[in-house]
Amino acid sequence: MLFDLPTLLALRVGVDVLIALAFWAQMRRYPAIGGPGWWSLSALAGILGSVLLWARGTWPDALTLPVGNTALMLSALFAWIGFRSYIDRSRPLAPMVAGSLAFLCLTLFFLRVWDVPLVRQVLFTGSIIAITVFAWLDIHRFDRQRRIPEIQALKLLTAVELGGLLALALAVPVLGISLQAVTPSFIFFFLLSKLLRVVLYGALVSYRLRLDGDKARQGLQLREADSRALIENLSAGVMVFRPDQTLLSINSAARRFLDWVEGGANAALPQPTRSGWQMLGEDGQPMRRHEMPFERVLASGQAVRDVVLGMPVGDGSDVRWALCNAYPENDAQGGLRHVVLTFVDISSLKAAQARQKTLQAQLAQSQKMEALGTLAGGVAHDFNNILAAILGNADLARQDLAPFAPARESLHEVSTAARRGRELVRQIMAFSRRQPMARAPVYLGDVLTESCSLLRAALPPQIELVQSCARGIRPILADATQLGQVLLNLGTNAIHAMQGQAGQIEYLVDELPGDHLGLPAELAQACAAGAVRVRVRDNGCGMDEATRSRIFEPFFTTKAVGSGTGLGLPVALGIVQSLGGAIDVQTAEGQGATFSLFFPVCASMVTVPKANGPAMPSSPDEGGTMSRPGAPAAPDPTETPNMADAPPADQRHILYLDDDDTLVFLVRRLLERRGHKVTAFTEQREVIEAVRGNPGGFDLLLTDYNMPGMSGLDVAKAVLAINPALPVAVASGYITDELQAQAMAAGVREVVFKTDAVESFCEVVARLAAPRATPDGASPP
Repeated sequence: MLFDLPTLLALRVGVDVLIALAFWAQMRRYPAIGGPGWWSLSALAGILGSVLLWARGTWPDALTLPVGNTALMLSALFAWIGFRSYIDRSRPLAPMVAGSLAFLCLTLFFLRVWDVPLVRQVLFTGSIIAITVFAWLDIHRFDRQRRIPEIQALKLLTAVELGGLLALALAVPVLGISLQAVTPSFIFFFLLSKLLRVVLYGALVSYRLRLDGDKARQGLQLREADSRALIENLSAGVMVFRPDQTLLSINSAARRFLDWVEGGANAALPQPTRSGWQMLGEDGQPMRRHEMPFERVLASGQAVRDVVLGMPVGDGSDVRWALCNAYPENDAQGGLRHVVLTFVDISSLKAAQARQKTLQAQLAQSQKMEALGTLAGGVAHDFNNILAAILGNADLARQDLAPFAPARESLHEVSTAARRGRELVRQIMAFSRRQPMARAPVYLGDVLTESCSLLRAALPPQIELVQSCARGIRPILADATQLGQVLLNLGTNAIHAMQGQAGQIEYLVDELPGDHLGLPAELAQACAAGAVRVRVRDNGCGMDEATRSRIFEPFFTTKAVGSGTGLGLPVALGIVQSLGGAIDVQTAEGQGATFSLFFPVCASMVTVPKANGPAMPSSPDEGGTMSRPGAPAAPDPTETPNMADAPPADQRHILYLDDDDTLVFLVRRLLERRGHKVTAFTEQREVIEAVRGNPGGFDLLLTDYNMPGMSGLDVAKAVLAINPALPVAVASGYITDELQAQAMAAGVREVVFKTDAVESFCEVVARLAAPRATPDGASPP
């Protein structure tokens, strides 16, 4: 015999054992792939069928024949179900079990009840053929386009097996060949086909692995593309470096931050030079190498977070700031692959912080100046009383002396020194913005012309004075006298800045539109209708930054002792700011200085009368005077003539109130020498009671404003409530618009500047106090 049946069955059992183990291992290794588990069961069923077929004649036929045939049928059935599982088709387990039991029962029936071998053979062969046909149809449907070679080979093998089964079914009944004769040949045939099928099943598993690998790679590529797109479109900069500090990749935000061309890390494009990698610390100084985030990651292997650094761009004049983080990217073995640098552009934040620091410095300076102004105003108020007493008593003392008495010269010097002190007080008042201002529409060109004419009187011959005023300049609302003082102070400072050298001083006046970029930010709203700009420019010694930052501090001066009070520029600043304007200073050491003054235009006025020029300070000195050291004293224009020569005055009854005994004594003597009757008090309640006791007995109430307890306005209100017809005047060392408005609302006739007590009080009495009528209606002699 060509094929020995026991040998073939033994070989088949061994092959099925290997197949079962191989597919069981694949099932364990690739649980996501359907099929290997069922193919392992198919091999186990084949082992059982082969063993029972081998044991036929030894074991009872009732066991070997039905169970063996059923096992062989199940082997084909499991192979088909395994393919359906591989292609993710449904697996009809319930019909499969029912059909297997039916096959077992029928085989047993045709063996024990009705022993018909031909029927058993037809039942077995027919079942295997049906399973093979269904398997071929599934294989055909799965790959109709014939794109998978493994599937096509399996379909061909299935067709060959189907042909072998048909040959087996027809060989015995048609050709008359005995079953024992053809069985070994067909077992060998199906053993070979089974080996080929196992190879193809293994190829299908490999194909599925390749397919899953391709899908995984595609998914990975898609995720990488998504990640690249996400990183590329991030607003934060991302740079990936190799350990040798070469750049691997960079996103668009980082390229924009560094002003690089698109594609920055492309090998075809030039890499940045070494200077392009310069990094600045938060203090603006170049970072040391060990401080750079990249180097810190290399040295420590740890992430570096929240490092503020600057990167010079372009020619290095522009610095962009970033908040940087850096971290290492390691491989599976822990080795460093890349260093990833991420950063967020905080240039705008740094600029905002710088502006905030500037504003904080300006606020601190403003608060300091306000505190100094308050202090200066308070000191000036007390100093006013002292000066008024000195000037008034010196004037009274002169009146008591003979015309050529030697003491007159000393009194004259006392008065001169007191008047200089009074001018200093005026400057302090201007600095603290407590000096009264009479605002009116003023043409700056007119003020400039008169200021320059005064300045030329003190101008050294080697200095050229140039003035220029554009046409069509609209007026501003200002006090012409104080505005002239500002221009003279700036011109005097420019003369001093020349330090005796030849040079030029320029006064330039023009008008700017409301949206001009040169306007200070704080005037954007006030100057919406436009602004008048005055520039005072010199080519003198200039100032360094330390000096420039202090020029508006009161009593700060760079001049020699005795050459300046340090109030010229603070006074100018106080006046300009009180007019709603601002001052900008541009200077550098050795390059001169430019002071730019900005004033909002008086939009409601088109023209103003210019018949009389504005009253100007008499001289361009820093404090508004131009006295020269060593010059003889000029006659005092405020000296009161001797009472023997004074014209008789109509007697008036004056009620005077001041908390300073010195001033009470002075004013009493001053007015009594003018022929007036004076009733003076230092307590507010005494004045009110005096008016209440004799409401019509006084022609004028003259009261100080700033007193402890009740102010002068409170006293005025109480007195006017008793006698509304009584004229009331209030004297103050500093007069503000608010004080004038409150005085007017209280019924006060006039507010008097207290420093001018000697000159002003008598004039106020003459203006406000009506002559007392005699019984016959005539004025007293």
